[in-house]
Amino acid sequence: MSEAKSNALAANATGIEEQAADWLERSICEGLNAEARVSLDMWLTESPAHMVAYLRLNAAWDRTSRLAALRPVPHKMAVAVRTKRRAAGIAAAFITAVLLGAATLLLLPASDEKTYATALGKRETINLADGSRIELNTGTVLRVTDDAAGRTAWLDRGEAYFEIVHNAKHPFQVVADGRRVTDLGTKFLVRRYTASIEVALLEGRARFDAPVRAGRAQSALLVPGDVAVSASGSLAVTRKPARQLSDELGWRRGVLVFDNVTLADAAFQFNRYNSGKLVITDPAAARLAIYGTFRTGDVERFARVAQDVFGLRISHLGEQIVISR
Repeated sequence: MSEAKSNALAANATGIEEQAADWLERSICEGLNAEARVSLDMWLTESPAHMVAYLRLNAAWDRTSRLAALRPVPHKMAVAVRTKRRAAGIAAAFITAVLLGAATLLLLPASDEKTYATALGKRETINLADGSRIELNTGTVLRVTDDAAGRTAWLDRGEAYFEIVHNAKHPFQVVADGRRVTDLGTKFLVRRYTASIEVALLEGRARFDAPVRAGRAQSALLVPGDVAVSASGSLAVTRKPARQLSDELGWRRGVLVFDNVTLADAAFQFNRYNSGKLVITDPAAARLAIYGTFRTGDVERFARVAQDVFGLRISHLGEQIVISR
């Protein structure tokens, strides 16, 4: 690689790190309103490198916060850290906490954490050393660690299917937005949406634990066919037939399977995989039900089916495919 190209790549990586630090600093110090959160989501989905940089800084911030709690920061120093701006402010906070907690770090076991991220429309399979397998769907970010404390995966975004080799002495756990799934010899799916976490069990058993609410723990022991949804402080468990769960896992084969699904829901699913978005402008058309199996990237074919079957109009507006009456 030429020196000029190497320098360009390094500069680009530095720019991404600075943008990630800026977003993290705004989130921590100021909070993000709804508009800012949409902007952050758009930036994160532009590239896996954006997501990885943001998550790496966020994880470092979490670790340094825990270290700072072990040894309180002097008041003047804490004020200085809080008032730092942009990437330099985040870096100063990291350095302060690491210096204060250096002795503690020496006592903690090293953790070999790996981050995996899939771009829009892409999938990836992770094979673990113990024979377990994890499949990541489009736009997913997963961190995995395997150490003396146990096997843990953090689903930071998206959807993942797990086939886990059970080891009672070395349990496998999936953590998503404070919820925890503990493997008991299991094949299961975990989806992380903006406001909810969904776990569907296909084989074996799993325990699903959600944050404590009103002084009571929220947990459920799942059996095949159970689907647990945790949202807005509540936990609900329902049942789905094996065929329906299999259809929902069609993405593992690169397809979307629709069985009496509204056009609106089908469009939402397609838009998870493609930069060219489906837009349905007519509310009545959005409620029409469709059946069929489509490749995840075959947006044009889906639009033609909607046109032929329901007599709808199809037009193109930039990267959008607009479906209307």
